[in-house]
Amino acid sequence: RTGFVRGSKDAILKGSFDRYVDTSKRKRGTAEVDDALLDEIENWRELLAKAIAKRNAGLDVHQLNHVVQATIDRIMFLRIAEDRGIEPYGTLQAIANGENTYGRLLERFRRADERYNSGLFHFEPERGRNGIPDEISPALEIDDKPLKQILKGLYYPDSPYEFSVFAPEILGQVYEQFLGKVIRLTPSRLAKIEEKPEVKKAGGVFYTPTYVVDYILRSTVAPKLEGQTPATIGGDQYSSNSSKHAQVPPVTILDPACGSGSFLLNAYQFLLDWYLGKYLESNPEQHTKGKSPRLYMKGANDWRLTSAERKRILTTHIFGVDIDAQACEVTKLSLLLKVLEGESDETIGAHLRLFHERALPNLSGNIKCGNSLVGPDFYDNVQLSLVDSEARLRINAFDWRREFPEVARNGGFDAVIGNPPYIRIQTLQAFQPETAEHLGRAYKSAATGNYDVYVVFTEKGLQLLNPTGRLGFILPHKFFTAAYGEGLRRLIADGHHLEHLVHFGHNQIFASATTYTCVMVLNRAAQAAATIHKVSDLKSWREAGAAASMRIETSSLSPAPWVFSDATSASLIEKVRKVGESLEAFTARIFQGLKTGADPVYIVDLLSEDGPVANIRSKALGIETQVEAEMLRKLIKGGDGRRYALTTTQRRILFPYRRGGDSKVELIPPDDLRTDFPLTHAYFVACRSLLDQREKGKWAGRKWYQFSRNQALDVIQHPKLFTPDLAPSASFCMDRVGDICFPGGAAGGYGIDPKPTISPLALLGVLNSKAVDFVHRQTADVFRGGWLSYESKHIKDLPIPRALVDTSVPDAGREKLEQCVRAIFELHDQKRSAKTAHENDAIARQISAIEAQIDQVVYRCCLLTDDEIRGIEDDALSRAATPG
Repeated sequence: RTGFVRGSKDAILKGSFDRYVDTSKRKRGTAEVDDALLDEIENWRELLAKAIAKRNAGLDVHQLNHVVQATIDRIMFLRIAEDRGIEPYGTLQAIANGENTYGRLLERFRRADERYNSGLFHFEPERGRNGIPDEISPALEIDDKPLKQILKGLYYPDSPYEFSVFAPEILGQVYEQFLGKVIRLTPSRLAKIEEKPEVKKAGGVFYTPTYVVDYILRSTVAPKLEGQTPATIGGDQYSSNSSKHAQVPPVTILDPACGSGSFLLNAYQFLLDWYLGKYLESNPEQHTKGKSPRLYMKGANDWRLTSAERKRILTTHIFGVDIDAQACEVTKLSLLLKVLEGESDETIGAHLRLFHERALPNLSGNIKCGNSLVGPDFYDNVQLSLVDSEARLRINAFDWRREFPEVARNGGFDAVIGNPPYIRIQTLQAFQPETAEHLGRAYKSAATGNYDVYVVFTEKGLQLLNPTGRLGFILPHKFFTAAYGEGLRRLIADGHHLEHLVHFGHNQIFASATTYTCVMVLNRAAQAAATIHKVSDLKSWREAGAAASMRIETSSLSPAPWVFSDATSASLIEKVRKVGESLEAFTARIFQGLKTGADPVYIVDLLSEDGPVANIRSKALGIETQVEAEMLRKLIKGGDGRRYALTTTQRRILFPYRRGGDSKVELIPPDDLRTDFPLTHAYFVACRSLLDQREKGKWAGRKWYQFSRNQALDVIQHPKLFTPDLAPSASFCMDRVGDICFPGGAAGGYGIDPKPTISPLALLGVLNSKAVDFVHRQTADVFRGGWLSYESKHIKDLPIPRALVDTSVPDAGREKLEQCVRAIFELHDQKRSAKTAHENDAIARQISAIEAQIDQVVYRCCLLTDDEIRGIEDDALSRAATPG
């Protein structure tokens, strides 16, 4: 990455830029610039927050966050300007020498306002200037020590950065992480830096890779510019009073959750490149003349956009909103630094002399702080007296028409782009209950009552588009099949909005995060067809756009779960479904495993058995102890389930339940537990503090030793089929005796209890067959490494031919399946006692041959052709060659 370089002391002394120098004091040559700078500015934040809170008792926590952020942004801007040759080098360093450091720094900020006219340095009211001046910063008192430490740390030998090549994109990556934390004030006014609760819940903040942003811009903004000229996109003096040009509304681009501004930065650069290219196509000399020249030549054939033109492009076309005021300021900072790229002290001075105009635009009309999802109608449903100042700031209702009146008059934005927040409604309810309640009333996509905020952002984005506008978001593809996505699927399907989609499957887009995403491009205008790209190899897609592509009619979409299969696969799936019924029709129950709420207490390792007493190792207590063997059940986890084979270990689960008189499973009463099972009772008593803490004391009553959920207690002790929650391919197996339990959740799996007339052996064979697994692969959620979800919601609709599993109908291969499955069981039993690799391999090959016989029975029942069978077999073979 740029911006982090190493050099020599000689280069510094010769007047070169600041470079990192290896010293015994500070060796950071292996750090990446964004990681190192993040540590630096987080340290600045802490220093400033503590110093300002100490000397300025009248500031509330919101004002404190504002002034700390603003001070850091101003210092960062000026230091970068110094290394770019826009500001005199060493100006900030000189301020660190002497007393009254903040007073002199503030004076430096005021002089910057005279030069740049940026909202970053806006301290006084000024006629014709938008935005509210910062009246807090000039009144601050800050001790010299923290400011001196910060300012001196910006220069050699303390600084490892060369700010002249410090790209705004890198700054955005740093700030994206920086914005994930906030300053809090303790009752004694001690400043603390904490991770935002919603960020902590989401697992952190993740920066969208540039290649994804560029793809979204090519899919949303580029089509709008195709075949156009600067004049036809509102780029030719649109802001003048000329009636000729006032008829051409400008192309407008919005990020409604702009964060640090990465999408808007890239959109701005996209437009800068486009404008420059267009001017060069049409006699560039003509664009150097007039009152508002667009181009100037810096060197031989080195044409540049003028500062005025760069400003105009930004203020005309780029818009952003974020609920976080600090994020908005960072976005402005990044965009302003982008405006100044290529500028110098000489060019800015010349611009001031020639055009009497300061170098930077005021972005208060373009980048605004507000809640993109909550409009002024929020107050129609609340008692105004109950909305205090804290709630008002938290809700931050935003009136789109009032805030962007020109855009509203032109029908909306041409492009809405971004990476909306991925926040479950339960998280939002915890931190912004008023907002959560409002969204449920205001948006169709929230009608399910259990949703993720990104679906609401998508609906809002569509509303903000003009009649020919496009939306491009990167977001989780879970809404394709999840119940909470039904509202959004309905909205897109009913309006025929889907234009194209890039399905990344299990490929990971975000560094250090496991998130399964897609790029979705929607068109406000109805589309007859959409293109679906399914990416199997991310590197190939990035470099060459390689993906399996298909066209679908948008009329084929519905609120039902979306499954995108090519024509051949879709035809094959339909054929299998036609002869089958859903798995759910053949089962009494598909159930999740046990949930104790305190697994370290209940799940133990069996060391040995001595008659009725079992010696165990307890993770909760960290000791070996004893319980009654009768209280233990064998326990498997998801990884113990393989095709046709269960692996049992010494893992056990304490099961304090018994069957009652009506055959229902009930908790053993406390008195009976103490009398009949004294060892187990003593063990639970020793663990009581842990058990009482579950779910904030919810179970701390008379039945304090019960599981936190009573699901599956009756059926889990029956013979059953079992599937892991996650597996690379079908891994159904059988508990033939009914003595095995398993946990619920990702570490466990699901049990299948067939109806009395259904052959469990035949059903097991069909579920493990290649034909049924092929259907499942097209419809299930795919995770990292290509592993598939085998949750109940994905397997309950798997097509099962009745003739193969139902003993009440004529046999059409059922006995053959049963015979094959029994043989596989026997071979697995033999495999466990195999002594040599040769013997093990021979058994494995025989198992494979018998599985092939099962596949043939299912193929015949589904009436598949040789070509269709070959397609399924090739698919299975390709997956076997590249395991996850």
